[in-house]
Amino acid sequence: MNIAIQPIGKIRTPYQEKFAIPRQPGLVKSAIGVIEFEKEFNDPNYLRGIEKFSHLWLLFHFHKTAEQGFKPLVRPPRLGGNQKQGVFASRSTFRPNSIGMSVVKFASVDWHNNQLCLRVSGVDLLDETPIVDIKPYVPYADNLIEASSELAQTAPELMQVEFSNDALNQLSKLNSHYPSLKTLVKEVLAQDPRPAYHKTTEPDKIYGVSLYDLNIQWRVSKQINVVLTVQKK
Repeated sequence: MNIAIQPIGKIRTPYQEKFAIPRQPGLVKSAIGVIEFEKEFNDPNYLRGIEKFSHLWLLFHFHKTAEQGFKPLVRPPRLGGNQKQGVFASRSTFRPNSIGMSVVKFASVDWHNNQLCLRVSGVDLLDETPIVDIKPYVPYADNLIEASSELAQTAPELMQVEFSNDALNQLSKLNSHYPSLKTLVKEVLAQDPRPAYHKTTEPDKIYGVSLYDLNIQWRVSKQINVVLTVQKK
């Protein structure tokens, strides 16, 4: 049996590439996402009453990895990228139906130039990710206090982030166009987005990450993320 799923819209986010996207939603609270609805769903009635919920579930399509297929076993980053785990016992992007879900914080509903938009925060989605459904987060049912996980019991430990003078100058110039940019960069890099195997074999390597249309260059020195430059591409 085949099931057809029609995207209801797409989400615009700061993340232009998979690298540096937090591994779970809510870890980078300053990451704002704006869902733009497709023509068929571009009606405010679809969102009537949504402001009564503080958080929402987003169901989406892993559109950039779907064509790469899937395997029954994956290597979760939380296990160092070396141990294998069943794909259904993970949140890997390489899945049989390429469906993902994230819980995000509701911000606002906007209607501008005949376009319906839903603003949310704490996103962990790639820019232009297709959204296939939105559901309200219901605390009494969704927040299960007895739930447990042997593999991911706590959030990853955060790294300290420091900015070079050059980076601070660039951030100051860009502040009017990218509100809270410094906070976003700090929260993203505090997650230490380096591949697991780089954390022991690539000391002081300079990395680049794309946020919006900016290139952020950074490195890790003595367990501190140092932001070297923030430049327009």
